[in-house]
Parts: sequence; C-alpha cells; structure tokens
Amino acid sequence: MKSKIVLIGLVLLFSVSSFSQHTQTVRGVVVDVQSQSPLPGANIILENSEPLVGTGTNGEGEFRLTEIPVGLQNFRVTMVGYEPVYLRNIQVNSGKEIILKIEMEEKINQIQEIVVKSYDKKAQPLNEMANVSARSFTVAETERYAGTWFDPSRMAANYAGVSAAGDQRNDIIIRGNSSLGLLWRLEGIDIPNPNHFGTLGSTGGPISILNNNLLTNSDFFTGAFPAEYGNAMAGVFDLQMRSGNNEKREYTAQVSMNGLELGIEGPFSTNSKASYLANYRYSTLALFDMFDINFGVSGVPQYQDLSFKINVPGTKAGKFTMFGVGGTSYIEVLSKDRDADDWTFGKDNLDFTFGSDMGVVGLSHLYFINKNARLKTSLSVSATRSSAKIDSSFFDKPSKIYYGDKSSEIRYSLSSKYTHKFNAKNTFNAGYNFELYQVHYEDSFLLPDDNFRKLSQANDENMFLLQAYSQLQHKFTQNLSVYGGIHYQHFTLNNTYSLEPRASFKWNFIPKHSLSFGAGVHSQLQPRLVYFMETPLPDGSVSYTNKNLDFSKSNQFVLSYDYLISKDIRIKTEAYYQYLYQIPVEQKNSHYSAINYGTKFFLERVDSLTNTGTGQNYGLEFTFEKFLSNNYYILITASLFDSKYTGSDNIKRNTIYNGNYVVNFLTGYTFDIGKNSALSIDFKTVFAGGKRYIPVNMYASELAGKEVLDFTQAYDPQYNPYFRLDGRISYKMNFSKCNMEVAFDIQNLTKQENILLQTYDPTTNSIRNDYQLGMFYIFLIRVQF
Repeated sequence: MKSKIVLIGLVLLFSVSSFSQHTQTVRGVVVDVQSQSPLPGANIILENSEPLVGTGTNGEGEFRLTEIPVGLQNFRVTMVGYEPVYLRNIQVNSGKEIILKIEMEEKINQIQEIVVKSYDKKAQPLNEMANVSARSFTVAETERYAGTWFDPSRMAANYAGVSAAGDQRNDIIIRGNSSLGLLWRLEGIDIPNPNHFGTLGSTGGPISILNNNLLTNSDFFTGAFPAEYGNAMAGVFDLQMRSGNNEKREYTAQVSMNGLELGIEGPFSTNSKASYLANYRYSTLALFDMFDINFGVSGVPQYQDLSFKINVPGTKAGKFTMFGVGGTSYIEVLSKDRDADDWTFGKDNLDFTFGSDMGVVGLSHLYFINKNARLKTSLSVSATRSSAKIDSSFFDKPSKIYYGDKSSEIRYSLSSKYTHKFNAKNTFNAGYNFELYQVHYEDSFLLPDDNFRKLSQANDENMFLLQAYSQLQHKFTQNLSVYGGIHYQHFTLNNTYSLEPRASFKWNFIPKHSLSFGAGVHSQLQPRLVYFMETPLPDGSVSYTNKNLDFSKSNQFVLSYDYLISKDIRIKTEAYYQYLYQIPVEQKNSHYSAINYGTKFFLERVDSLTNTGTGQNYGLEFTFEKFLSNNYYILITASLFDSKYTGSDNIKRNTIYNGNYVVNFLTGYTFDIGKNSALSIDFKTVFAGGKRYIPVNMYASELAGKEVLDFTQAYDPQYNPYFRLDGRISYKMNFSKCNMEVAFDIQNLTKQENILLQTYDPTTNSIRNDYQLGMFYIFLIRVQF
C-alpha cells in the first residue's frame, strides 16, 4: 500500500509541471572577443520562435529577453562588421535566470568583396590565441556525460589524447605525460591542486573541490598552448567562475554522493549591479556517519569546502572581482575496520591517517584604458597542506609510527595582463606573474634500528618564481591567422631559468575545413618538495643533493585538421610529437625517472637526482562529435600513442603511462515529457590499454620474505586492457518558481575487474590483485529556486 502511495505521489509530481508552459528571463552582455569592450547595437534572436522573439543591446552592450520557454533553446547573435554567433542548446530552467556573456569576433575588411559563409565554432577555445590542442567545455558537459561525478577532470578524460590514471582519483594523463604536468588556473590565477585528499605536489584527488554549480564555460589544453601559460608540460585547465545574479536572489540546494550543498547568489542592493555567489558543501558519507549509518567502507572520508565570488562591475575606477575556493579533508583507515580482501593499503597490521587542506583567495582589477586596450591585475594568496601517519597496530606489541609527514606551502602571487587590440587583424598580449613560495616540509620513516630517517626538511624556506610573456596574433584574412609568443621563467632557489618560444597558425583553406600547426618549448619546475630531499653523509650530516635541479623541458609539435561537416557534426584529427629532456633521474645507474611521477597516492622521495633523463611522446588522435541537437549527442574519441623514456642506465623503456591506445564512446538521448519536463539517458564506454608496471621477482621475494621487484623489466609488462561501461539517467522538472533534477549514475555496469595494482603476499608466496572500482552508484537531487 505504501509503495502505491509513493508511486502515485511521484506521478503527480512529474505531471504537475506539464499543465502549462513555464518561462524564464534570458539576459546578458555582448562584447568584442579581443578587447572585451561592450558592443551596442547587436541583435539577439530566439531561433524557431513564432512570432519572432528578439532584442538589441543597449549602450552598455546589455540585452534582455523575457518569457523564454523552458527547455533547450537556440539563439543567434548578429552585428554589422562582426561574425555571427550561434548559441546552441542553452538549457533554460524556471528556477534560475540565464545570464550570458557573448563574445563576437570582428570581420576583416577585404579590398575585393567576397562572400564568407559563417559556421558555428563548436568546441573552439575561448582563448583566441590558441590554434591547436585546445577546446572549450561547458558546465553541462560535466553533468551530462556518464561517469564524470560533475568533475572537470573526469569529464576531460573523455577527450582525445587524455586518459584517467585510475578510478579512485581524478588524475589525468595527457599524451603520455605525467599527471603532475597539468596546470590549474582559476579566474586567470594559477592555483594549487583543487582536490580533496590531494597530496603535496600532485594535481588530482578522489573528489574535486571545484564546484560545477559555480563554473562557467572554460578552456582545456592538451599541448602546444599559448605563451601566457607557464610552468606546465602536459596541459592546462583554464577555468572561469560565473558571476552571481545581480538583479534577483536565487538559491541552490543539492544532495549527492559528493556531498550536501547549499548555494546562494544575488545583488548587494537594488541600486547597484554588484553581486555575490557562494556555495558550501559537506561530505555525505560523513553526515551519514554522524547518524551511525554505515556503508561498509574501511574509512569514512570527511571533507567540506566553500567557494565564493564577489563581482563589482565597471566604474571609472574599473571592475573589481574577488573569489575564493577552499576545502579540508581527512580520513582514517584502521586495520580493525578493513576487510580481509581489502589490499589497497598494504599490510593488514597498519593504521593510516591522512589529511589535506587547500585554499586560495584572489582579488582582480580590470581597467579599460580605452575601448581597445585593457589591463587586468590580480593579487592572490593560496595555501596547501598535507599530513600523513602510518602506525603499527599489533595487539601484543606497543604501536609504532612507521611514517609521518607534515608539509605545507603558501604562495603569494601578483600578476598583470595587458591586452591591446590594434585593429581587426592584430591583437597583442603581455604580462607577468611573480610568485613567492613559503614552504615547510618535514617527513620521516622508521629504520630497522628504531631510529627515524628524515626524507625532506625545509623550515619556512622562501623562493620566487618569476614569469613573463608576450604574444601577438595576426590575421592575414578571415581564414588565415598566425600566432607568435615567448615565455620566460626564473627560479630564485637555484637561479635556473627557461626561455620558451611558441608559434602556431590556423588556415581555413576551404569552407568547413581548417588546418592548424603549433610548436613550442614548455618547461616546468620539479615539485618543490623534491628540492629539499636529504642525503645522509657518512659523518652524520646531510646534503641537499636535489637543490640545483633545473627545469624539465618539452619541445612540442602538433598538426591538426578540423572538418565541420554540418552545424552539429565535426571530425578532428591531431598528430603530435614531444621530445622531453632535462628530466630528473638518479645519478647512479637505474631505471628511475621523474617522468613516471604521479602514479601513486604520494610523491616519491628520491635524492641524488640529475637532469640527464629524456623521453618522447608521439601519437595520433581522432574525434567524431555530434553536438547535442534533436535531443541526442554522440562523442567518439580514439588515441593511438607511444610514450618512452631513458633513465640514467641509458635503456629506453615504456613510461608507466604507455597504454598505447584509448577509445571512448559516449552518447545520450533526452525525451521531452510534457512542456516542462525531460528525461535523459546517457552511456559511456571506455576501452584502453592496460597500465604498465614493474613485475615482482618471485624467487627473490620468497627468499627475502618480502616483495622484491624486478627492475630489469621495469614497465615492460602490462595489466589486462581496461574496460568500463557507465550509465546515467536524469529527470528534470520545471515548476512555476523552481526547477528540480533527480539523477542516478551507475558506474562499471558490467562489474569489470580492472587491475589497479599487484602486491606480493609473503604469507602465501603469491601475487594479490587489487582492483579498481566495481559497480558504483552516484545519486543527485538538486533544486534551484
């Protein structure tokens, strides 16, 4: 009887939103893409509207469309002298106004009149200087794709040239490079690893601190990126936060496996266009644990985070923006709580505790010198901390601390970017970024003689990283553009520096077809912890043998072909080659190379390194994309690649990331239910080469009674190929004053056992497999009002 009542209630809830068509306001601003100056007189039209619905921008470039029906809507923006802009599949909901920032590109005048047919620039990056290996993505993609956990990193793992390091974390491998080669940038400011349970120096973690409810359209780069990005060799996430509604207060309430969230945004007053935006999240599992609800996990992840943005729009003094993102996380995994088959954390008689904190606060000022020149200056403070402890837990012996770590970094940053649009053909950028690091590292482990050996030591050491760049884009015609830039870095700890030229061109040689080429030098510091590794000396003193390490470097070349078959379908292929050099390797002959960093839950502590290692990555990537239209989308990406390195033993080996191939297939369909509701079903399949590993020397391990690895075969064998099928179903309902979404993800639908790692078990003299995630469920309930 109760189940029937619940079913009837759900039917009534789903049906009540279908009685009449609900509407919403769509408004925003139209600006020039290079100068960012407002464009009065632009026309915004709602496509397929009868009678025609449209409006024009006012003197501030602002527009407003009222009573736009909820659902997926398409808009066209036109203006004399500018390329038209098409906005496809804008999700209009009843509980939240749609606020758009539309950027238009000025046409280049020709001596002879020609007719240029315009096409949608689907997935083109927001950064006009980027010609290759870059694309923009929307917040909707982080939600729509199955298996993304509403996470930008997991979403990007679906793109060509990108693969996930594992199910448990969101580290991504870009073109065979270490996951540590990824740069995170938010609101134009370089930020630390924005993930819960992120170890110092890493770029990933199990759960993202970044909240997709606060993000807007952003860029993702996989190589040969423009000169304004430095201290990165693999890729860049250039993320933007949206501004809060400056006319109306709105709220968001959400509960999912990622956490319980509450959000608020609105104007400071009716007399000002200044706005605020804030969101707080608390761990769902930790909340359940407070009420003694146990999900059978070995340790309950406890975390919380807060994100905010304050936007004060332009006055004579310029535009001011303040933002902040921060989170804290902690987990305790005790041997008494672990299942006998849970081998992820090694020996059964050890207790693990781990915590991490991350936070950044930034203040930016944007000043328009004139309609064609602007200067943006940013000041920020960021901090990250990690702590870890491993204790023994024998019942018949006193506990011992086997390993302890307390490390932190504080970064003070001042940056400026000057942009000048000389005319429709030429745009110039120049800028700098000064970073002061204040670091504290302290970690040690227990030796067999019950004495502790310190691995690294730094007590409030200070160091500067100075970066400067300039870049110019020139458009010969509307169909041919070239780019050139240079980036400079200087690290004061050891006075090393790097000078990095970058160049590219893009040629639309016939309508719908474009050819691009990009090349450049990219360099990156070692994780700062590495510079302070201690080397014990015979007299009992220590030496910092890594302190003079230079930048690692990568020469990158990319050739790209893009074919926009129709306004909704495109094919893209890219071929690339990367030569890596000055990679840290051991001074003694060994297989070791820092090129394999980022594969574990912690940063490897190795001393006595030298910059003599090399590596190379090359591959071919293919993308077929049918953008969301007619209620469905398809994304197929395939990557064939090879990734090799040479250590101090001069033997060329596979890198640990050399899986050789990755194939993704994603699709989804939306069923319109009535006038105000929609049901969406999405699937994702990934098939990839297995992870490389160092095999166990079984004979030597049996003799020693512990695991002994066979380094002569380092990264030669592979685990079995990786396969996973994910599914997602969501239902969206629009009511008169609010909207609601209920979604359910099932990951690894086939319960595929993909190997994460293998460990030697001395009690049975056998290899034990530790597997990645089995079937895993994620739910979401979100209300906006």
